[in-house]
Parts: sequence; structure tokens; C-alpha cells
Amino acid sequence: MIERRSPREIEQMRPAGRFVADVLLACREAAKPGVNLLEIDELAHSMIRKAGAVSCYIDYHPSFGAMPFGKVICTSVNDAVLHGLPFDYTLKKGDLLSLDFAAQLNGWVSDSALSIVVGKNPDAAQQTEDEKLIKVTEEALAAAIEVAKPGGRVGDISYTIGQIARSYGLTINMDFGGHGVGRTMHGDPHVANDGKKRRGVPLKPGLVIAIEPWFLHTTDEIFTDDDGWTLRSIDGSRGAHSEHTIAITAGEPIVLTARD
Repeated sequence: MIERRSPREIEQMRPAGRFVADVLLACREAAKPGVNLLEIDELAHSMIRKAGAVSCYIDYHPSFGAMPFGKVICTSVNDAVLHGLPFDYTLKKGDLLSLDFAAQLNGWVSDSALSIVVGKNPDAAQQTEDEKLIKVTEEALAAAIEVAKPGGRVGDISYTIGQIARSYGLTINMDFGGHGVGRTMHGDPHVANDGKKRRGVPLKPGLVIAIEPWFLHTTDEIFTDDDGWTLRSIDGSRGAHSEHTIAITAGEPIVLTARD
């Protein structure tokens, strides 16, 4: 069921968005060479406890997960692009790290993701390639937010993301994309990373959605790692992921998880 929120409810959602943004900023700052993924997860967990928030991930067990997630943040490294289950891995210079975090605060959920290159990659060409891929996801996200206005449809968002990906020669996986956000992490409508203009759910004030373009360097095919969660590229190429939770209003969209 698609739900729309009142202006008052959208205001109530702001603290959750700010909290999710703050956790991602802290984890991004902590993600240095020599830091273990489990340390990043513990940092996020400690911030959840301090804020009195609730993790959306730790008990999350959808049909595509082998078991409850068991951690509070997704840490996808290099050829992993989504749902990266934190494990005993120490970050190295040049790792491409995607952080995806969702939490509930005061009964409302926000969801956001970012990607970074950890330290300075000794391979300058790989560094440039990874930074470009990250910027493509960010460009697609910004453009998608720009068209998220009343009078449009969800397909306009999807089309915008797909057009930008193709302009850089990238292909697009349609298995996972954005989604409605509210009292729970995942709701209707689904927001695919490609689509046709003027199709799908109308964009009306009060609709709150997460938009999340993610791309891989040379493929759109993925498989599930033996951990039962982490999604990796079929050819070993690296991936990047950007995401914000936004609210459609009568004017400009509100980016609830803005990190600036």
C-alpha cells in the first residue's frame, strides 16, 4: 500500500533523516586503511544505542537473505555493491567501500548510502575509475531528486537514472532499487533504476521514497556471496551506491538524509 505523509509527519521524519546522515558521516570518517569492517559496524551500533534509535537491519530477514542480517550497517567492498554483511576484514588503501544505513528514530525510518575510495589507491588508474563510478551514482541521484516533483511519476525518476547510467556506458540491474519509506524501511512504491517516462505511481505531495542508483563498472549481473547476503558482481568488477530518502512536497523535494 502506498502511503502519503502530512506536512506535520514529514517534519517529524526529519530527526531520523538527520540521524542516518550523521551515522554515515561518522562511518565515512572512520573508514581508513587499517580499520576493520566490524569496527565500523560497532561505531554505527554505538550511535544507535546513544540516540535511542532502532536498527532496521539487525533482525531484517527478507526472502532474499539467508538469515537475519545480524549487523546494523551494510559495508560492501570492491566487487560487492549491495547488502555487504560486515565481517572480519581490514580496509586497505584503494578499497571501494559502500556504506548503506537505515534506522528508526521516534517511530520514523530513513535510509541512505554513500561510496568512497578508502585512502589513496596505489593504482592511479583504478582510483580514477572508481571515483568516476561514484560520481555517476551521485549524479544520477541528484538528477532523480530534481525530477521528483508533483505532476510527475515514479517512471520519470527511473528514466532519469537510467539515462545517466547509459550516457556513461553502464548497464543497469533491475533486481534492486529504491522504495517507499515511512514507519518501516521498505514499502511501496518500488523505484527502479531504469524505466519509462510518465509511467508508474504519480508523484504527489506526502510521498516519501528512497532513491538509490547503484552501478558496476562492466556488468549488471550479480550473485549472492556465501555469507547469504552480500551481492557481488559476476565478473569481479567494482560497484558504487548512492541513496537518499526524500519527501515529495508541493514545491521542491525535501532531502531528509542530506549530509551537507
